[in-house]
Amino acid sequence: MAVGKRNKQAAEPAVNQATTLRHLWLAGLGLAAVARREALAGAGRAAGQVEALQQRVRGIAADARGNVVGGIENVRGQVEPKVMQFSAEVEARLAPVLDKLGLKGQRKPRAQRKGRKPAAKKAAAPRRAPRKPAARRTRKA
Repeated sequence: MAVGKRNKQAAEPAVNQATTLRHLWLAGLGLAAVARREALAGAGRAAGQVEALQQRVRGIAADARGNVVGGIENVRGQVEPKVMQFSAEVEARLAPVLDKLGLKGQRKPRAQRKGRKPAAKKAAAPRRAPRKPAARRTRKA
């Protein structure tokens, strides 16, 4: 099928189109639709950014916690032997004084504490039979 040539020229736009209330109404509707769409999209973007920020904060907090725990373990490893050494020196220096006072032999190791016995279970109280309502009486007039 052959397509014929068009000899007609395209319609020229009218130069004297005046803005009417209908044009303003349609422009306002379009503006409202675009504003609504952008507001919803903006809220979605903001929620996504908040979630990303929360994840970053959690990651930073976990890293900081790991650094602190690692540092504490390092310091603990250095301090514990020195404390034990200091304790041994103090005991060695105090031993002659305690011997002179006669206090060294009095110290006994503590007995191991026993756990509490579980409470004995009470026997269940027997159930009473429910009361029966009193018989109804009619009044004589």
